[in-house]
Amino acid sequence: MEPTSAQTTTHPTRLLGTSGIAITPIIMGTWQAGKRGWVGIDDQEIIQALRAGFDAGITTFDTAEVYGEGYSEQLVGQALADVRDRVVYATKVFANHMKYQQVIDACEASLRRLKTDYIDLYQIHWPSGSFNTEVVPIAETMQALMELKQQGKIRAIGVSNFSRQQLAEAAQYGPIDSLQPPYSLFWRQLERDAMPYCIEHNLTILAYSPLAQGLLTGRFGPGHQFAQGDVRASNKLFKGETYERAQTALAQLRPIAERKQCSLAQLALAWVIAQPQCCAIAGARNSEQATHNAQAMSIQLSAADLAEMDTIGRIVTDHLDDNPILWDFAA
Repeated sequence: MEPTSAQTTTHPTRLLGTSGIAITPIIMGTWQAGKRGWVGIDDQEIIQALRAGFDAGITTFDTAEVYGEGYSEQLVGQALADVRDRVVYATKVFANHMKYQQVIDACEASLRRLKTDYIDLYQIHWPSGSFNTEVVPIAETMQALMELKQQGKIRAIGVSNFSRQQLAEAAQYGPIDSLQPPYSLFWRQLERDAMPYCIEHNLTILAYSPLAQGLLTGRFGPGHQFAQGDVRASNKLFKGETYERAQTALAQLRPIAERKQCSLAQLALAWVIAQPQCCAIAGARNSEQATHNAQAMSIQLSAADLAEMDTIGRIVTDHLDDNPILWDFAA
């Protein structure tokens, strides 16, 4: 269905690094569309959610070849093919495809699944060597990415889950326009490591898990147990004392959300997109969630609001270690 301009809400866009590509402050994430690691996901609801996000003003969509082995990319392509010229596609090549020819082949496969002849932002999903993959020199991976860019198959290069040091090394071989790290009010290691580099070099930060995988929605009470197969069962924030501290922090965030006449989720997203050079990647499993997330782009937080939220967030973050990986499984 082709949405009319009356149905589609527009929001101010931001530039992606130095690429000239305009992206929305809230980006729709589609890990859940691949189904692996998630429970109770319905294809038709995901397609409707993607359209609802677009109608509510989200023009930027993030996926990856590894999400359900390409299934997420297929759903994105299916849902948005008729508005391709009005959306930005960001996808990722996985750590097991870092050799020159593997990168080229992976990109071609993503292009086919997304039903497009170019990818706006192509990202290295995890550093080479992650998840026991073969270590490939970053120079070789970047060579392939630079060629894809010169051919017009990709418009910009990004990295995900890279440290400041890994980011600086990659940038020696070509322009990097973005970093995609885990970042939320309850998970802030980024601020100590790569964020200063991104600010200095004008890289856009595409924060994933900006709702701490749902914890910041306030929907999960004390003692919550996830269904078997749900990736959140391995999330460090849902464990023990950290989870209890999160409940304390959420109780203190609720009055701010009431004051702003928004939900806890919208407040948490508004906090992320108010940080320097940050956009937030928020997933949705249905139309209602997608529309709800998009509305966070309209929330204005004052310096006093941000300072108050910063203090509350530290109830959780001051007790965490320096490990930047959000889950117990090792990368």
